[in-house]
Amino acid sequence: MRHVLHSLFSTGWKQLALACLGSAAALAAGPSSNFYEGKQITVIVGNPAGSGYDAYARLLTRHMGKYLPGNPSFVVQNMPGAGSINAAQHLASFAAKDGTAFGTLVPGAIFDPLIDGQSKFRYSAINFEYLGSADSGTRLCFTSKKSGVATIEDARKNKVILASTAPQSSATDYALFMNALAGTKFEIVMGYKGPAELLMAMERGEAAGICALDSATVNSIRPDWLENGAINILAQAGLEKNPQIKGPSIFEFIAPENRAAAELIVSQQEFSRPFMAPPGTPSEQLKILRTAFMAAMKDPELVAEADKMRIGVNSKSGAEITAIVHKLYASPPELVDRVRKILRP
Repeated sequence: MRHVLHSLFSTGWKQLALACLGSAAALAAGPSSNFYEGKQITVIVGNPAGSGYDAYARLLTRHMGKYLPGNPSFVVQNMPGAGSINAAQHLASFAAKDGTAFGTLVPGAIFDPLIDGQSKFRYSAINFEYLGSADSGTRLCFTSKKSGVATIEDARKNKVILASTAPQSSATDYALFMNALAGTKFEIVMGYKGPAELLMAMERGEAAGICALDSATVNSIRPDWLENGAINILAQAGLEKNPQIKGPSIFEFIAPENRAAAELIVSQQEFSRPFMAPPGTPSEQLKILRTAFMAAMKDPELVAEADKMRIGVNSKSGAEITAIVHKLYASPPELVDRVRKILRP
């Protein structure tokens, strides 16, 4: 009997020791070794299906999985509204914070809390965990050929109706800042649901043009417009002029004393296609997602597909985007106040 008990006791300790060794091995391997196996990642898009942001999100999901351990599946969930603010609030408050959710928002959703005050928003832009940006975009102010408005000088002399989605959207903000800093006479008509409707409004003659629609969005919805010169490009907006786009830089119409205010607004284009995970995403999963994001952005197959879609890929890392966002939020209060008065008249 004593021999049996001794045998059982020894066997039990051996089993416990083996179990502990197994647990230690699993911990040593880390969550990256099997966390994503069999899982699905939800990608929240703060713009409608068919928009430029939607195109980038779906392009990314077709290639990112092969760079994630376990090769998880993806589902894209469009959540348009309020200039991506609805999606930002969902991402911050309701999306899974375990590494199985991330999103893409229009830059205004990151920029607006700086201008309007953090207390008005249920998320903090500096608390998002940025994976990177797929592109550094160029925004365009343009009109239809039949509008009779071909240059900024024309827009300084005559009232020009522009289509926009909502207050605080880029199409509204850029028209306002061009009026304040470049002397244009843009009149904004809001209420359109997204980029496709904005372009249709211009085609139907409801508006003469649009200000600050991203060039990649124009290319994805109307791929021949830029190539064939089907529109009048009044100005292109970017910290540096895009040589691939015909049209003057917006800064050619901005006086030196107004340049700092204009640059603060335009600097958000440095992360024109940002991707971010919810605040609180574990550091291990964030590292995996960031690495996979940048690997996918450099994937020759993704780049080739982007070329066919006529959208640019000029990626920045999560660390770079985080630094840019933090720099924005460290802007001098007097400069922020001036921009606030321009954009929120």
